[in-house]
Amino acid sequence: MSTRLERLADTLRNVLGARIDKLVADRGEVTIEVAAVNLIETARLLRDHPDLRFEQLIDLSGVDYQAYGDGAWEGRRFAAVSHLLSVSRNWRLRVRVFAPEDDFPVVPTLNDIWPAVNWFEREAFDLYGIMFSGHPDLRRILTDYGFIGHPFRKDFPVSGYVEMRYDPDQGRVVYQPITIEPRENTPRIIREENYGNVGHG
Repeated sequence: MSTRLERLADTLRNVLGARIDKLVADRGEVTIEVAAVNLIETARLLRDHPDLRFEQLIDLSGVDYQAYGDGAWEGRRFAAVSHLLSVSRNWRLRVRVFAPEDDFPVVPTLNDIWPAVNWFEREAFDLYGIMFSGHPDLRRILTDYGFIGHPFRKDFPVSGYVEMRYDPDQGRVVYQPITIEPRENTPRIIREENYGNVGHG
């Protein structure tokens, strides 16, 4: 670990203390894991403490760990991962918070601390089904309002549940069960000895 990352890791440990469940420095980045109950207090310290000053949230993404490590993962399933930037200190930080329950994943919203997170949280809700408690406008952002399920979950079927089409008799869009038959595509094989000899015998 570089001296710069060591300094950031030490500062995080000093300021946040027991609020950090786990701290990892790998591939030139520091990641901290925080419990959902400590997220808001931790986020405020990350933004406001003079030794940290993470003024910007530049990204938030949902993660589904169901099949992580070829199915060897034994922890909680859903997490929200935020990427923070301190312009004044020139530091980056990744903050991961797991939803306490897999059946109904809920974590607190960061919208009051970094308003830029609004649409990122909506996307994580839409695609992963992660609820952000306290979010001012949590609704789908990429899929249709009538869409069923969350397409980035590992157990979501590749072909989905329903298909959408325009019905000219009803004059509107209708949803109906999937009618696509599963098929197996066999790729065309190019034999090495014939490659490039098209039209030459």
